[in-house]
Amino acid sequence: MCAKKREILIPKKEKMVRKHKIIFTLNDKELEAIQKYLSKYRIKNKSRFYRETIIRHILKQMEEDSPELF
Repeated sequence: MCAKKREILIPKKEKMVRKHKIIFTLNDKELEAIQKYLSKYRIKNKSRFYRETIIRHILKQMEEDSPELF
């Protein structure tokens, strides 16, 4: 008889699912500037670019605003 394989159930880590949408509008010059930047640096994933740029700015500002001990 073949031994049955025992499956060990390991709980999957909860994935950081993006389920919230933010929509914003740009004027013509802002859009043109972003499109030139994306083209120049060959950025294909615009969502990732916007998300990382915004989060980077927020984290930088939070770090600057945090109290210093000395």
